[in-house]
Amino acid sequence: MERNYDRRNRYCFGLGTIGRDMFYTMVSMYIMVYITEVLKVTDATLAILTVVLLVLRIFDAFNDPIMGLVVDNTRSRFGKFKPWILFGAVAGSFFMLAMFFDMGLSGAAYAAVFGLCYLMWDVFYGLNDIAYWSLMPALSTNQKQREKIGAFARICANIGLFTVVVGIIPATNALTAATGSAKTGWFVFAVIIVALMLGFQMITLFGVKEHRGVFKQEEKTTLTQMFRVLFKNDQLMWVAVSMSLFMIGYCITTSFGVHYFKYVYGDENMYAIFAAVLGVSQFTALGVFSLFRKRMSRRRLYSFAIALVVAGYILFFVAPMDMRFIGVAGVLIFIGQAFIQLLMLMFLADSIEYGQLKLGKRNESVTFSVQPFINKIGGAIANGVLGFTLIISGINAAQTAAEVTPEGITTMKLAMLILPLISILAGYVVYMRKYKIDEQRYAEILGELKARGDIVDKA
Repeated sequence: MERNYDRRNRYCFGLGTIGRDMFYTMVSMYIMVYITEVLKVTDATLAILTVVLLVLRIFDAFNDPIMGLVVDNTRSRFGKFKPWILFGAVAGSFFMLAMFFDMGLSGAAYAAVFGLCYLMWDVFYGLNDIAYWSLMPALSTNQKQREKIGAFARICANIGLFTVVVGIIPATNALTAATGSAKTGWFVFAVIIVALMLGFQMITLFGVKEHRGVFKQEEKTTLTQMFRVLFKNDQLMWVAVSMSLFMIGYCITTSFGVHYFKYVYGDENMYAIFAAVLGVSQFTALGVFSLFRKRMSRRRLYSFAIALVVAGYILFFVAPMDMRFIGVAGVLIFIGQAFIQLLMLMFLADSIEYGQLKLGKRNESVTFSVQPFINKIGGAIANGVLGFTLIISGINAAQTAAEVTPEGITTMKLAMLILPLISILAGYVVYMRKYKIDEQRYAEILGELKARGDIVDKA
């Protein structure tokens, strides 16, 4: 039977990510929409910004392990996670608002100021993200309990994500009409997102109770030891490679959403309807995840999810401009994606105990710094592919769908669907060949850690 504090932790931890994912989605998926459709920058400025975003995200991604080291070495009466969750949320909110504030700049001057704000947002959001997800494995070492916490958190994350995805076009259009300016409308929407981000984070900060005394107190980690944690934990590295390839493909596809429906499908208002269908698909998948897990091992479930994703991508590519076919393709892709993202979260969590057994230290935050690293690499490559595809296909210079050539449409579909599918399949091959921590092996790892005294009591 689930204990009361386990249930409270599950809900308070999960609810905290509703605002976080609204906050992240606003920038990761729609900053390029804001730049191209609201600011309407020239091809030359877009090329500069595309390179800036690509370089900065890759640079900051490599900074994430340092942020993880900072969190792991924190000792405070509030624990090592919560102070950084709060600081990252507040500082990141400031720089997000700066990105959507009209400073009256253009060209290289705008690119320079925007690049600085984007980098700072990325750094502080990454700090919040590492601390937040590092808290999860500290709540339980029980795989079933972790899956409950992770599944509810992913449901909440998708509520946040799809609230923005479904609502951003109608909401910003309404705010634009009310304020008389698209720039002002988008800024007001960003203010609303920031307020929700901070509000939901308070639920986690005040509601979650860590289980203290479960894990052996460890000495602080040095910079040299940090690299050892990352590169000597072979299972963590293979998860990182597999997850990176998946997220690169997923991020590339989702980054094209608004532009696809405006310039290929020919009706940007259908984007909100399509997104709503996908949101329901993901919520359904996460809701029935535990039922599938009762009947399938994690390995079999991952293979099943990949099969759904592949079928969805193929159908999407060959489908006519008919929402019945495109909708079915989207449902297949996003049901599979929901399963895969939750499974990968569990793979990362389990690699903590594997690393603890192999290297002698837990290092939750250094380990979970891999997740924002992966997301940023995926987002960086996605922004790069999107930006250059919009230029090469002629879409950035177009005002309507009628101005886009058939060659331009084919270019977008290849970049949006075929390139991501290749990346996702490569990630699946890596997982199947290299990841070895199944349910039986994880139970053996826990037993060895308890016998060694590294886990005082099973959480």
